[in-house]
Amino acid sequence: ELVSAKGLIYGQARTERYLARDESIEEPFWLQIFGGDTENMARAAGIAAERGASILDINMGCPVKKVTKNGAGSALLSDPHRVGQMIERMRSESGLPVTIKIRSGWDSDHVTAIEIGKVAQDAGASLVALHARTRAQGYEGHANWELIRELVEALRIPVIGNGDAWNARRAIQMKKETGCAAVMIGRGALGNPWIFKTLSEPGYLPSCSERTELILEHLRSHTAFVGDELRAVRRFRSHLSWYCTGLAGAANFRREIFLIDCLQQVIRRIVDYFQDAEPVAGAREAIQDETSNALG
Repeated sequence: ELVSAKGLIYGQARTERYLARDESIEEPFWLQIFGGDTENMARAAGIAAERGASILDINMGCPVKKVTKNGAGSALLSDPHRVGQMIERMRSESGLPVTIKIRSGWDSDHVTAIEIGKVAQDAGASLVALHARTRAQGYEGHANWELIRELVEALRIPVIGNGDAWNARRAIQMKKETGCAAVMIGRGALGNPWIFKTLSEPGYLPSCSERTELILEHLRSHTAFVGDELRAVRRFRSHLSWYCTGLAGAANFRREIFLIDCLQQVIRRIVDYFQDAEPVAGAREAIQDETSNALG
């Protein structure tokens, strides 16, 4: 979760919740911060270090207007000088490695990824992650993997590729085509946390019981974190909508689940549906083939 620099500085309750983690397993603590003011970002970096962060990442990709209007997120792509200053100040204040997550540029007429990458490298950034869409694209259209390749060739520091890696086949294909050091999985993991296992075990598919058990574990952990059953159930609906994507009967399940507010009823409906739900015709074969095809 990206964290507001001002939220860190002023100790806002929402920011505190974003910092929550299981310290026994969630290491290294790589914290992504957003903000448009260099000094605030530097102060926030120092606070993040005190709170146990291991690496700091500057969000330069968020396209949302309430973020960009304050000079943060994607707005930084139009100000290379400020990017360099911000990285230097955050490194100095925190003593931690600083990375950046960027987009291709503000729009198709202002593609600045390579310029920003070089500025970041000169300022001491440890790596650059590129979501190869512009701010104007949002999440529409296609990611420009060719730009990822060009950025890899232009920099000495590692480049992480991001965009349209929504299954194992695509992730492997991106790495082959661009030469990026790693692939960042974003929306492809929504409802499909098994995507990471398919990268190491081509053709892997969770059984109905594995799928059900993980969803129930997710729901219970989510409820404990939220602390209120009604709010937890309502917030979890979007997760359930993703989990049933590609399964037979998904439309009916979504309609039913959005009418249930009781935690125990939701648990029963999850068990009833997912313990027998199978991928729609052709989906299983497609998943099993995708990785093996990419590996050649």
